[in-house]
Amino acid sequence: MNRFTFILILLLGILFNGHAQAGYIIPENVKRILFLGNSITYSGQYVSYIEAYLTIRYPEKRFDFINVGLPSETVSGLSEPNHAKGKFPRPDLRERLERVLTQIKPDLVFACYGMNDGIYLPFDDARFQKYREGIKSLHEQVTKSGSLIVLLTPPVFDERKGKAYANVLDIYSDWLISCRYTANWEVIDIHWPMKKYLEERRLSDSTFMFAKDGVHPNNIGHWIMAKQVLLFLGEKNVAKAEDAVSALSLSSNGESILKLVEERQGIMKDAWLTSVGHKRPGMKTGLPLNEAQLKADEIDNKIRQLLK
Repeated sequence: MNRFTFILILLLGILFNGHAQAGYIIPENVKRILFLGNSITYSGQYVSYIEAYLTIRYPEKRFDFINVGLPSETVSGLSEPNHAKGKFPRPDLRERLERVLTQIKPDLVFACYGMNDGIYLPFDDARFQKYREGIKSLHEQVTKSGSLIVLLTPPVFDERKGKAYANVLDIYSDWLISCRYTANWEVIDIHWPMKKYLEERRLSDSTFMFAKDGVHPNNIGHWIMAKQVLLFLGEKNVAKAEDAVSALSLSSNGESILKLVEERQGIMKDAWLTSVGHKRPGMKTGLPLNEAQLKADEIDNKIRQLLK
């Protein structure tokens, strides 16, 4: 399927289904929200921005945000022959997904894959098929577990680091967006807003970049990602916010709350990853879950004081 066909599908979908990034209302019974992804999700700034904003905006909701992003991971099961200088192949989400869903029992899952799935090579139909199969398998397994799932398009790859691979992620993103209409999936597009922002900023500052390596976005890139998720959730007030700090200014303690959220996320993501288990060497060993939860509860009490 070429890009023209994708665009046609998108236009028809928008015509018959309204806005592409409409307001998704989180059901009342949703409490535990899980984020799956690779190193960009593990880094987690966008997760913390989303959590901090929704915590301030809806303090009565008491959502539990859990990040189990795993660096290097794919849904395609593919890996470069000499990945990590031959130390280990890329982890495959399918190896751990059942354990993640069984242990965590999320009500809602946000999943962001694709950046690693083309293994940084030019477009290839066989690799594209593996990515599609992996995404479909992920969607099916999460749905069968009884959880809701929302998929995010891959973040942008900086074409200055390789136009061929930037094009790969354009294609992967277009396919995933088309699944809104061909499969009735919930999909948030972060790819094209990131690309648009990158191109527009470079009109006034040719040196601007999200990522020195073309892959891992800085805080601005993470904010663009978080903003698209929040807009999807109907939070129109963030549309003009240039960064997370300005978005969180709806509370006088916004920055302090964000720092506490980031501290709690750092403790809990390593604890959950260690508890669930994975095959990615070099990861930090997290605290036992009960110890981590006690620390998280102490931080939560500080957040609640700042919310008053």
